[in-house]
Amino acid sequence: MFMPFAVSIITLTPAAWPGALGVSLVGGGLASGVWTLDVVDLRRFGIGKHQQVDDTPAGGGAGMVIKPDVAARALDDVPADKRPLIYLTPRGKPLAQKRVRELSQGPGMVLFCGRFEGLDERVITERALEEISVGDIILTGGDLPAQMLVEACVRLLPSLVGNEASLGEESFEAGLLEHPLYTRPREFEGQAIPEVLLSGDHAKIAAWKKSQSLATTQARRPDLWAVYKGDKD
Repeated sequence: MFMPFAVSIITLTPAAWPGALGVSLVGGGLASGVWTLDVVDLRRFGIGKHQQVDDTPAGGGAGMVIKPDVAARALDDVPADKRPLIYLTPRGKPLAQKRVRELSQGPGMVLFCGRFEGLDERVITERALEEISVGDIILTGGDLPAQMLVEACVRLLPSLVGNEASLGEESFEAGLLEHPLYTRPREFEGQAIPEVLLSGDHAKIAAWKKSQSLATTQARRPDLWAVYKGDKD
């Protein structure tokens, strides 16, 4: 029996959803039931008349911290159903395509979108939240990173993808950046499409693409290049 990829979001800004996920191919998948989206307002689990969700940081410091009891109630209210619990945070492990593929092959995920200075460490530990970062940047909340993670996973679902072969040639799939891309017109502002791509020789074209991926990765992403070379040694 077909089971949709189930995404649950815990956030203080539910109006941010589905955002960009509601349009194009991913939005079409949501409308057709390939994946589902459940948005949970963290404020519902706040304390007192004002539904307080945060408090001052222990030990002093700027900003506010999301309370562990509030976060725990929200997490416990969402049926995990063997889905991973993920907290989007700059201090998390950098997101890589390998992890995206792993997540896309599962039943879905529960994402906690941080806000303020962050989330009390105790709820992260006690609920075994997987901490993920989408880059070395600071945002006002975790909704945009969460939407990036959802799109990265959903676009890989077999029921959504139009051309599975194209996915294998994308950046990061082989540990390398993608080769340069060209299309008509044959010449644009004095620059022509490389002749090898017009040759019809599939072996030469594949070799050109590989050499370009190697050169681009080495020049632009020495971190990826080091990992790639290490795997080949």
